Amino acid sequence: QVQLAESGGGLVQAGGSLRLSCVASARTFSTYAVAWFRQAPGKEREFVAGFTRTGGYTNYADSVKGRFTISRDNAKRAVYLQMNDLKPEDTAVYYCAADRSIISSTLYYAEQYDHWGQGTQVTVSS
Repeated sequence: QVQLAESGGGLVQAGGSLRLSCVASARTFSTYAVAWFRQAPGKEREFVAGFTRTGGYTNYADSVKGRFTISRDNAKRAVYLQMNDLKPEDTAVYYCAADRSIISSTLYYAEQYDHWGQGTQVTVSS
C-alpha cells in the first residue's frame, strides 16, 4: 500500500506559476505509474499529465501541453507538476494518483488508479 501527499497549491494570478509535489510513503514508488488529475467544482475529475512506471510513456492533456511539465525524483519518492502560464480555467483541486498496473492505454482513466492523495487546491485569478 502506498500513501500519497500533495502540496504546493495556492492562489496565483493568471500567467503565474506553481509547482505541485506528490510524495509517496512506499520505497517502491519507482515501480508505480503516476499521474496528476484535477477536478473543478461541478465537473468530473480529468487527466492532466502522467507517465508509465518506466517513464517510457508520458502524456499531457491537450489543455496543458506546452505549459505543464511532469517529472519524478525516485530518490525522493516524489513526482512534480510544474505549471507555467496558469489560466483561470486551471482552477481545480489537483490530485496525485499512482498504480502499478497502469499502461500507456490506461494512463488517462481515473478509475484505473488504486492510490490517491488528498488533493491540493489551485486557484488562478484573472
